[in-house]
Amino acid sequence: MSLEVLVGGPQCTVQGAPRIGLRHQGVPLGGAADPLSMALANRLVGQPAWATALEVALGPARLRFGAAVWFAVTGAQAALHLAGAPVSWHRVLHADAGDELSIGPCRAGARVYLAVAARFDAEVFLGSTSTHLPAGVGGHKGRALRTGDVLGWTDAREADPRLETPQSLRPPLSRRWTLRAVAGPDWPVAAGWPATVGLRAGGRMDRMGVALSGEVLPGFDASSSHGSEAVFPGAVQCTPDGQGFLLLADGQTTGGYPHVLQVIRADRHLAGQIRPGDAVRLAGIDQRAAEAALAYKQSLLADWLPGFRLP
Repeated sequence: MSLEVLVGGPQCTVQGAPRIGLRHQGVPLGGAADPLSMALANRLVGQPAWATALEVALGPARLRFGAAVWFAVTGAQAALHLAGAPVSWHRVLHADAGDELSIGPCRAGARVYLAVAARFDAEVFLGSTSTHLPAGVGGHKGRALRTGDVLGWTDAREADPRLETPQSLRPPLSRRWTLRAVAGPDWPVAAGWPATVGLRAGGRMDRMGVALSGEVLPGFDASSSHGSEAVFPGAVQCTPDGQGFLLLADGQTTGGYPHVLQVIRADRHLAGQIRPGDAVRLAGIDQRAAEAALAYKQSLLADWLPGFRLP
């Protein structure tokens, strides 16, 4: 029982749970760049939120099922065909042996998630099957999947074909994003509370982060780099040329660029869907509002994804 990669696209990786609690040892969080979309895919096929799944960046990609299996696809918007027929996102689907799944280029959003009602074979590193490309660990040989790779699975089971993700829980996908952010430790007090900042995603993007063109803070002396300090996914750093850089799931654990803003935890999953050229609006809020936003989003997810916490 297996899934063969016919076309992996720009980057197709095996992802699972984040590696929580290891940043003091220099281990990034990792896991799905958009953990909510992966959890929703796993939910449809009866798997735990952090069960191993495939993350397909940008597309196109093409996969062949080696055996019958129930599966689900969530995440970025793209044309989706199974055995030549169009199929839908956020629904439980069934593939027969030999069926090919075609994922077109992403139209909105950057990453597609494929979960199966089975347990993917994957390498475990520090308790997670997530691929960490810079270190070459986890997932499938610690690297992105290539044409010809075969990913096995075991413990296949039935799934409920009637299930679909409630419309109210499907993350909004767009080429324009608004992410709420609080002031980072290097935000200058004299500048007052962070206001709305309009930026655009540049061409530099991977699982570590995405470059943002446009001045994060006009007039800020971005050359004032300092000794390395702890940083986290969602950190917006100001590079020496005055531009922004938003850290994602595989972002490093320390950095010396000024950490001027921090995307709030409730919105970080959306950052994993930003693609080059997208408009990105960072809207400043305070810590209390950030905590309330997280509590509200978790309450919305609680019934459909019991026990799931946004990392």
